[in-house]
Amino acid sequence: MAVDWAEQVKKLAPNADDEVVAGIIRHCGIALQSADASLVSFGDKTETDRVRDSFLKKKLGRTEDDATLDAAIKAVGEKFKGINRRQRPTVYYLLAEHFDQLDLFRKKAK
Repeated sequence: MAVDWAEQVKKLAPNADDEVVAGIIRHCGIALQSADASLVSFGDKTETDRVRDSFLKKKLGRTEDDATLDAAIKAVGEKFKGINRRQRPTVYYLLAEHFDQLDLFRKKAK
Protein backbone atom coordinates (compact mmCIF):
# COMPACT_ATOMS: atom_id res chain seq x y z
CA MET A 1 0.00 0.00 0.00
CA ALA A 2 1.43 3.36 -1.02
CA VAL A 3 1.64 6.07 1.61
CA ASP A 4 0.01 9.41 0.86
CA TRP A 5 2.68 11.61 2.43
CA ALA A 6 0.65 14.77 1.78
CA GLU A 7 -2.31 13.53 3.83
CA GLN A 8 -0.68 14.07 7.23
CA VAL A 9 0.86 17.37 6.13
CA LYS A 10 -2.61 18.64 5.16
CA LYS A 11 -4.02 17.44 8.48
CA LEU A 12 -1.53 19.52 10.47
CA ALA A 13 -1.16 22.36 7.95
CA PRO A 14 -4.53 22.59 6.18
CA ASN A 15 -3.33 25.27 3.76
CA ALA A 16 -0.17 23.37 2.83
CA ASP A 17 1.20 24.14 -0.61
CA ASP A 18 1.15 21.01 -2.81
CA GLU A 19 4.27 22.08 -4.71
CA VAL A 20 6.21 22.52 -1.45
CA VAL A 21 4.96 19.18 -0.11
CA ALA A 22 6.14 17.51 -3.33
CA GLY A 23 9.52 19.23 -3.00
CA ILE A 24 9.95 18.00 0.57
CA ILE A 25 9.00 14.48 -0.48
CA ARG A 26 11.64 14.68 -3.24
CA HIS A 27 14.16 15.91 -0.66
CA CYS A 28 13.41 12.95 1.64
CA GLY A 29 13.86 10.59 -1.29
CA ILE A 30 15.05 7.12 -0.44
CA ALA A 31 14.51 7.63 3.31
CA LEU A 32 10.79 7.26 2.68
CA GLN A 33 11.29 3.70 1.45
CA SER A 34 12.21 2.53 4.95
CA ALA A 35 9.41 2.46 7.51
CA ASP A 36 11.83 3.45 10.29
CA ALA A 37 13.59 6.24 8.38
CA SER A 38 10.28 7.68 7.17
CA LEU A 39 9.27 8.53 10.75
CA VAL A 40 10.70 10.96 13.30
CA SER A 41 10.88 10.03 16.98
CA PHE A 42 10.81 13.21 19.05
CA GLY A 43 11.75 11.19 22.15
CA ASP A 44 15.04 10.02 20.61
CA LYS A 45 17.79 12.63 21.08
CA THR A 46 19.91 11.07 18.32
CA GLU A 47 16.97 11.48 15.92
CA THR A 48 16.20 15.07 16.90
CA ASP A 49 19.92 15.92 16.67
CA ARG A 50 19.88 14.46 13.15
CA VAL A 51 16.86 16.59 12.20
CA ARG A 52 18.60 19.67 13.63
CA ASP A 53 21.96 19.04 12.00
CA SER A 54 20.94 17.52 8.66
CA PHE A 55 17.72 19.36 7.92
CA LEU A 56 17.73 22.63 9.81
CA LYS A 57 21.44 23.44 9.54
CA LYS A 58 22.41 21.79 6.25
CA LYS A 59 19.25 22.01 4.15
CA LEU A 60 17.66 25.17 5.55
CA GLY A 61 20.99 26.81 6.41
CA ARG A 62 19.87 27.83 9.90
CA THR A 63 22.62 29.41 12.00
CA GLU A 64 20.81 29.85 15.31
CA ASP A 65 22.27 28.12 18.35
CA ASP A 66 21.32 24.50 19.02
CA ALA A 67 18.97 25.45 21.88
CA THR A 68 16.91 27.67 19.57
CA LEU A 69 16.75 25.00 16.87
CA ASP A 70 15.89 22.31 19.44
CA ALA A 71 13.06 24.53 20.73
CA ALA A 72 11.66 24.74 17.19
CA ILE A 73 11.82 20.95 16.86
CA LYS A 74 10.06 20.59 20.22
CA ALA A 75 7.35 23.08 19.16
CA VAL A 76 6.71 21.08 16.00
CA GLY A 77 6.65 17.87 18.06
CA GLU A 78 3.88 19.36 20.20
CA LYS A 79 1.67 19.58 17.11
CA PHE A 80 1.80 15.78 16.85
CA LYS A 81 0.08 15.14 20.20
CA GLY A 82 -2.12 12.09 19.76
CA ILE A 83 -0.48 11.12 16.46
CA ASN A 84 1.66 7.99 16.68
CA ARG A 85 3.27 8.02 13.24
CA ARG A 86 5.17 11.28 12.89
CA GLN A 87 6.04 11.23 9.21
CA ARG A 88 9.31 12.85 8.16
CA PRO A 89 7.80 14.94 5.31
CA THR A 90 5.28 16.44 7.75
CA VAL A 91 7.95 17.26 10.32
CA TYR A 92 10.12 18.87 7.65
CA TYR A 93 7.18 20.84 6.22
CA LEU A 94 6.26 22.21 9.65
CA LEU A 95 9.88 23.13 10.41
CA ALA A 96 10.32 24.87 7.05
CA GLU A 97 7.04 26.70 7.70
CA HIS A 98 8.21 27.66 11.21
CA PHE A 99 11.31 29.30 9.76
CA ASP A 100 9.41 30.78 6.78
CA GLN A 101 11.51 28.79 4.31
CA LEU A 102 8.91 26.85 2.35
CA ASP A 103 10.08 28.48 -0.89
CA LEU A 104 13.28 26.39 -0.77
CA PHE A 105 11.17 23.42 -1.83
CA ARG A 106 9.45 25.00 -4.83
CA LYS A 107 10.60 24.04 -8.29
CA LYS A 108 12.88 26.69 -9.69
CA ALA A 109 11.55 28.53 -12.73
CA LYS A 110 13.47 27.66 -15.88
